[in-house]
Amino acid sequence: MEKAFMPTILSSIAKHLQRAYRKAEDFIEEEREFPLSQVFLNATFKRYVTDNVGLLEDLHADLYDDWLRLYATINVKGLYTKLSVDLKLIQMELNKDVQLIVFEQISDTQVVEAKFKNFFQKIAVNSALFFYQKVLKKDPLGMILERFDVVKVRDDLLYLDLNRWLGKNRSIIETLAKVHVNHAVLRDAELVVMGNVNLMALFSKSSDLDDESEEKLEISESEITPIKQKEN
Repeated sequence: MEKAFMPTILSSIAKHLQRAYRKAEDFIEEEREFPLSQVFLNATFKRYVTDNVGLLEDLHADLYDDWLRLYATINVKGLYTKLSVDLKLIQMELNKDVQLIVFEQISDTQVVEAKFKNFFQKIAVNSALFFYQKVLKKDPLGMILERFDVVKVRDDLLYLDLNRWLGKNRSIIETLAKVHVNHAVLRDAELVVMGNVNLMALFSKSSDLDDESEEKLEISESEITPIKQKEN
């Protein structure tokens, strides 16, 4: 499913850059902004993450100015839980050598909804959450994500290194050779990606999208609809 995720976003950026600089030459140093809608971002979460992680039923984000609220719904061993957490985007760097996103957690993890297999499971979960947040003065989110090898936690920041999934994918690396994403900012209902383009790579016949691929990409972007949770 990786092939459907990153190439779609990055090739979309490359496509817009290509149109903007058809008469330019060599590497463009001027940084450009490219907004990605909240709906588009959540659709990629579904295709890339939710559909490939068995215990995860839903993953989506509400985007605001300079921060996001991430929702995750998990169903494991009879425990159905919907969690939310507020995050700040600290760093986003995507190129052929580095694929890294860094978040700062700015709120405690909240239990939005929970269905327990029995009363004892409910007591155990609530007690563990209370112990971490009120006694240890820590939040369990980073520990949980690190335990399942999703992120690395350093200095209270969450480091999501995408290289382990993307680094061996030739099509993604070829796209990242064309477009260097330097950073991104969050605005209401959109993620604004900022980057440069390598025109020599972008206009190479060996790596350009053909007309048919362009049309399919445009259609796929226009047909994205908000995600729905899986049926229980």
